Amino acid sequence: MIALELIRENPEKIRKRYLSRGKEVDFTELLELDKKRRVLTRQVEDMKAERNKVSAEVPVLKKQGQDVSQVVAQMKKLGDQISEKDKVLSELTEKINYILLCLPNLPDEDLASGGKENNKPIYTFGKKPEFKGFTPKSHIDLCRDLGLIDYERGAKLSGNGAWIYTGDGARLEWALLSFFIDEHVKDGFTFMLLPHMLNYECGLGAGQFPKFEDEVYWIDQKDRNGRFLLPTAETGLVNLYRGEILKESELPKKFAGYTPCYRREAGSYRAEERGMIRGHQFNKVEMVMYTTRDKSDEAFDYLVKKAQSLVEKLGLHYQLVKLAAGDCSDSMCRTYDVELWIPSMGIYKECSSVSNARDYQARRSSMKYRDSKTGKTEFMHTLNGSGLATSRVLPAIVEQFQNADGSVTIPEVLRKYMGGQEKLLPKPKA
Repeated sequence: MIALELIRENPEKIRKRYLSRGKEVDFTELLELDKKRRVLTRQVEDMKAERNKVSAEVPVLKKQGQDVSQVVAQMKKLGDQISEKDKVLSELTEKINYILLCLPNLPDEDLASGGKENNKPIYTFGKKPEFKGFTPKSHIDLCRDLGLIDYERGAKLSGNGAWIYTGDGARLEWALLSFFIDEHVKDGFTFMLLPHMLNYECGLGAGQFPKFEDEVYWIDQKDRNGRFLLPTAETGLVNLYRGEILKESELPKKFAGYTPCYRREAGSYRAEERGMIRGHQFNKVEMVMYTTRDKSDEAFDYLVKKAQSLVEKLGLHYQLVKLAAGDCSDSMCRTYDVELWIPSMGIYKECSSVSNARDYQARRSSMKYRDSKTGKTEFMHTLNGSGLATSRVLPAIVEQFQNADGSVTIPEVLRKYMGGQEKLLPKPKA
């Protein structure tokens, strides 16, 4: 959540920041509740100070032999009044926190306003593949011909938006995951295997709840006692230090977590989302960093370069895109997408979103560090990025590296995970 002080000090400035996201926000109710709470807080503090003062006088009056029954009765009445006001204070605080929890993060000021139409490609790697002497196939047809994916039986087992990796397809998927994990471990990331069922506080801390509660699969009831299937490893990783205070010397922390990702929304039936491009379950290695406010931008650049390096080592053509404010997810201040070229579609599809939440998630989960110079506690900054999502990478590999004979050349960095195999070959037709 964002700091209430920012809204209190300059509500119009914050309102304009939200407008760049395309969101009109009215702070009238929030500021009225905040004003009531501050007035009531002062009243309660004064009443408690009076109670403490008189309570300290009671033993003295008793020692002097004076009757204190009337004073005690007044203190009891004052105590009851304090209890009533504390209850109102608690209700006001709960209302204020709920409003703050529902507000999206503030986009960085250098982002373009608006949505996808204002996203800006800022870097391109390699060239679009040229297919001379043959008509290239889509990843759907290639995966069928090569015996990599069984779409029909996937749908039989689980319905639309599901598939089965089989044979070399399963090996290629596992090769990708193994390569991604090795690349993170060698660069000092701590590898994590997380629980797939998370508690409500994880969704709240990550910024996905309460607004997006209907986009996850619930195991138990949809409330604070319920558990859900994680939509991304980020949801777990950004909650590791919930309620904790770390030493500044312990930061930054770098984690790479592999999990399947479970999403209720699996896209539409548009041609660009057929096959593996969007589904209810897919595999992903996720990067998460915890750092200080001063090192936040540096950490963002690091994660962007890390995601780029994974795609470049695979030899895939891609573009790096700086998202406009309205296309960044609600929890993030800024996002760069790594987008892979999918020849059959004639478009780029995102395989990694690298984002900086700054202190938004840390405020929701009370994750702090103690400044080594001032001794004061500050909220950590959290960042995340896909490293990478295989359901976009595998289609890009088979399409970009397909050959005239129907085979697909396996990227060199993956061959050691596939027993030295260099190509995926079409399966004989029955």
